[in-house]
Amino acid sequence: MTIYFYSTKDAYGEFSNFKAYPFELKGKTWRTVEHYFQAQKFAGTEHEEELRETPSPMVVARKGRSRKRPLRTDWEEVKDQIMREAVYAKFEQHAELEEMLLNTGDNEIVEQTTRDYYWGCGSEGTGKNMLGIILMETRERLLSRQTADPKE
Repeated sequence: MTIYFYSTKDAYGEFSNFKAYPFELKGKTWRTVEHYFQAQKFAGTEHEEELRETPSPMVVARKGRSRKRPLRTDWEEVKDQIMREAVYAKFEQHAELEEMLLNTGDNEIVEQTTRDYYWGCGSEGTGKNMLGIILMETRERLLSRQTADPKE
């Protein structure tokens, strides 16, 4: 079975980067994965903090995608790892999310979006689905941690 997600209001909406599950990473609290991801495009600049403090994930996404800001030169090389860090922190710091992700078993997880062929599956289902892949990697990482150090 394949698990599809996209909207924060639908089944598995908790998997969305826009779903508000604050987490701590690099000494700061981030409202959503989207906040962290977009802000890291401008790490070490005043734009990073501006994006971190933006209330809405939709607005932070729009700000982060704007090319009016100086995008870090290594962005294409680091963006997947940045997404991995944020997704792991979100699920590792919220027990109910960790349980939900682990309960997906070995099912494929797909971000079902028509417009994004990198992070999602795209309109024809031919996209790279990197967010789904990162969620499945996170699931394996959490499972490995749980197996190595079982909670009582």
